[in-house]
Amino acid sequence: MRRSAARSERRSSRIACPAVVASAVGERIRVRLTVAYDGSGFHGFAPNEGVRTVGGVLAEALERVVGHPVELTCAGRTDTGVHARAQVVTFDADAEAATDLEGLARSANGICGPELAVRSPTIVPSDFDARTSATARRYRYLVRNRPDPDPFLARTAWHIERPLDLWAMQLACDPFIGEHDFASFCRRPKRSDGVEASLVRRVHEAGWTDAGAGLCCFEIEAGAFCHQMVRSIVGTMVAVGLGRLRAGELAGIIRARDRAGAGDLAPAHGLTLLAVRYGGWSSAAADDHDARDLGRTAC
Repeated sequence: MRRSAARSERRSSRIACPAVVASAVGERIRVRLTVAYDGSGFHGFAPNEGVRTVGGVLAEALERVVGHPVELTCAGRTDTGVHARAQVVTFDADAEAATDLEGLARSANGICGPELAVRSPTIVPSDFDARTSATARRYRYLVRNRPDPDPFLARTAWHIERPLDLWAMQLACDPFIGEHDFASFCRRPKRSDGVEASLVRRVHEAGWTDAGAGLCCFEIEAGAFCHQMVRSIVGTMVAVGLGRLRAGELAGIIRARDRAGAGDLAPAHGLTLLAVRYGGWSSAAADDHDARDLGRTAC
């Protein structure tokens, strides 16, 4: 069921992403949800006055189910148009209002589905936090590399007509592995205290695969990501695939810490938050496939 932007706006003021503000009324439990959504119809996850967001719609649905205001914490604040296969959300609820977690998920899905789905509701310790407890996030980016567009991939893959050199793009992945300052690939956040935010991140894994039928899948996993980091990396690698940059130039672009040296920003609709990892658990487990197989399944 769709809600008006005005009603979403009213709810958005009650979404704390990333912080949770728990009520002291009655006994409280912390609930973890795995959330999937098609980001096409949302202006990102985080609250944004006057527009429809994932967090606003989800909070409104959960409040209807549990009967009291909720504050959401998300593992990753996806931008406008970005999708999620296994986003993680936590919130605090009155114990009496959340006795039937499977029923809570069914009710939320009845309100939000099919563009937003809730899976695997679980009670977790009170110190578990969807954002700060995470050890890694994994993203996937899809590119349709054929002369002709595919209507069934138009919402989830970037269509590039010119042939890409996938081998060169795979070579371009190597410099990103490890800990680096990613200022060349991130939108630097503005801080009111004047302190420059660190853009140092550790990338665990990055690689391209040929999924067949002209579909190229890029997956990257890191402890955390800067704003627009994955899309900037993909845009730069596509420039390598088109011959505008050489794979050997990437290390220098990283060291330069200059956004002007990297490629264009890849479109948002090709990006999906694939999984979030925690100690002993991954949100990919809430889906029917392991995170490594999700890209091929979607392809």
